[in-house]
Amino acid sequence: MIFGFWKKRRREKLLSEPFPDEWERLLRKNFDLYRTLTDSEKTKLKNDLRVFVAEKYWEGCGGLRMREEVQVTIAAQACYLVLGLTVDEYDHVSSIVVYPSGFVAPVEEEDDLGIVREDEEDMEGEAWSKGTVVLSWSDALSGGKHGGDGRNLIFHEFAHQLDMRDGVINGTPVLGSKEQYARWTEVMTREFEALQEMADKGRRTLLDQYGAEDESEFFAVATESFFEQPVKLRQHHRDLYDVLMTYYGQDPAARAAEQQTVRAGSSPPPKKRSKRTRS
Repeated sequence: MIFGFWKKRRREKLLSEPFPDEWERLLRKNFDLYRTLTDSEKTKLKNDLRVFVAEKYWEGCGGLRMREEVQVTIAAQACYLVLGLTVDEYDHVSSIVVYPSGFVAPVEEEDDLGIVREDEEDMEGEAWSKGTVVLSWSDALSGGKHGGDGRNLIFHEFAHQLDMRDGVINGTPVLGSKEQYARWTEVMTREFEALQEMADKGRRTLLDQYGAEDESEFFAVATESFFEQPVKLRQHHRDLYDVLMTYYGQDPAARAAEQQTVRAGSSPPPKKRSKRTRS
């Protein structure tokens, strides 16, 4: 109880200060989806962002010098996921480790005989069950600047962290009711199996076929598509869109439609395609 009191006091003091002008500039420069938010959503994002930056341990590796641009760009994208929830969804996340670009991580692979071999794999991001997120800065920056291709490293890895909040990584975050769990299981299982089938047949899909690996990767990939290509996801996978909308408490397709109305008559710039994510 006493820890909650001091946590609340620290946050109140932090949020009583004006939001830094430089951070506002970084949001507009490095996070394409920031411009789609309403004023109230922008205020919540900025408040959550400040809490996130202040309460996590940040470390640069591989020659990267930790600086405000890195923190603000990553935190903004992570907090975008929880605009309809609360930043406390990330209380279990303790540290953010950032490399300049892709990095090599040790992996263990078990063959058909049960023999475990150690190897190395090129990675862009990892989400650890003990609350650490490891990221490539170049991919985090590219994902923030060039939304719309269905792939975003930060969305992917922090979806994993939302999944892990109950201590288990199984593609199901903490939900609000038995009915919501039942509907989630029904829809996600059906969509996951459909993606596996399409991947096996070598057919193109809206969802990144990396999501066919297992249920946890499916949830992370579906999250990317939900926020990056919401109109297409709602059109082609309505049930999947609806369960994600209920969980995240956001309707990004409606947000995108509103932006399209505002920008009617103007042509958007071509979008660059970010690299495929891994966790």
